Amino acid sequence: MAEVVDVLFINPGDRKQIYQDLGNDYAAIEPPVFAGLFATYIRGKGHSVAIYDAPAMSASAAKAARVATEDYAPKLIVIVCYGLQPSASTQNMTAAGDIARLIRDAGTEAKLMMTGTHPSALPELTMKEENIDFVCDLEGPVTILKTLQAINNKSNEFTVIPSLWSRDKDKIVAPLSAEPLLVDLDNEMAGIAWDLLPMEKYRAHNWHSFDDIHSRSPYAAIHTSLGCPYKCHFCCINSPFGKSNYRMWSPAVVVNEIDHLVENYGIKNLKFVDEMFVLNKNHVLGICDLLIERDYDVNIWAYARVDSVQDQFLDKLKSAGVNWLCLGIESGSDHVRDGADKIYGNDDIKNVVRRIQGAGINIIANYIFGLPDDSLERMQQTFDLAIELNCEFANFYSAMAYPGSPLYSDAIKFGLELPETWKDYSQHGYSSKPLNNQYCSSAEILGFRDKAFNLYFKHQPYLDLVQEKFGLDVVEHIKKLAAIPLKRQLLGD
Repeated sequence: MAEVVDVLFINPGDRKQIYQDLGNDYAAIEPPVFAGLFATYIRGKGHSVAIYDAPAMSASAAKAARVATEDYAPKLIVIVCYGLQPSASTQNMTAAGDIARLIRDAGTEAKLMMTGTHPSALPELTMKEENIDFVCDLEGPVTILKTLQAINNKSNEFTVIPSLWSRDKDKIVAPLSAEPLLVDLDNEMAGIAWDLLPMEKYRAHNWHSFDDIHSRSPYAAIHTSLGCPYKCHFCCINSPFGKSNYRMWSPAVVVNEIDHLVENYGIKNLKFVDEMFVLNKNHVLGICDLLIERDYDVNIWAYARVDSVQDQFLDKLKSAGVNWLCLGIESGSDHVRDGADKIYGNDDIKNVVRRIQGAGINIIANYIFGLPDDSLERMQQTFDLAIELNCEFANFYSAMAYPGSPLYSDAIKFGLELPETWKDYSQHGYSSKPLNNQYCSSAEILGFRDKAFNLYFKHQPYLDLVQEKFGLDVVEHIKKLAAIPLKRQLLGD
């Protein structure tokens, strides 16, 4: 007997397609935070909800569609297109589109909506490409609620709903107004609907658990804020919000959710999903002080910027259980980094890295190869800086023109070659295709990225650091990671 619900949220994705063999044991399996937040909001308005997390269940598009049409009887199905990191929405659109098509083929009476970073960046194109009824082009919860109310009222007055793209026969109808962003997060959307998720399925990133590599579960991820006040050229984080903005949950509500996770699910490994956690002094220190009072044995990681890390934060962060900070270093070239709206020098980066490490906090350093103005020489400068910094972990990315970013708008404007399918925006996928620039081809950028990854994780000073800090088990783990080949169509594999 199918479960009758008002709204079924689906988290789409295909770990094999996105990560190749890295998805088996190394990539994180992360709870769908936005689907969980939206479920909380809609349930708080008196409606019944469910969530199906396809990646966590290792479900194909066909399996996800069968669950949606056989296990549930929803009035509205919302496919929530986000990713494990802020720019990872687009790569999930191939799976999202497959799920929508198969649901429609099954003859469901439910209405289908897509929301998330990619649909909000390209709402009209998403309506043209996908077999769906609606796209929400901003944040989501208010639009989802009003769409459900219109369905319940059988009014079909969808064109007046803010931020809702709809259809009138064969015509795509744009919304007349924009959805207002939620202001009172504490009361409107206070946390994730954890009881609707398969909590036993989630696992932390491998590096997140270097202190205890065999205990990556249980794991959870939460927002303490939404949006980002910065405007990095390569970033699409603010697409669902329509502008750069920054809204926070209060420290008390954030820590109340952590209380729930620790007490009910035994959570130790925890990610703060915020694009920029280490930013607002009162917010950061307020959360830290409450966690220090509780003295939980938690292992937290969060995002920071080189120019947002203040000494007054570091001891508090460490005492609160923040053991990892992710820094977007991006490039070792001042020229390239300035073009990405990050105005600080290599000496500033080195100073901040050593201060963070001096406080006992580990660093995941993010680097991007192939940004505009990047050349082989400048990419080598970036890799040289990574080797010199020798952080506890490093992510090496190729520049991608993600929809919703200024980089994407520029690529369209100047007619640059973009990936053929949405899954080709995956950093680790077989058909991954970075954005070329005036100095380097897509193949040169991708080849440099893959070579840099292999060299970094086989570099003896790095392995020595890992052995000293985390032990031989983690060294062996890294060696196994580095031995997994990524096949690349662009490189002739």
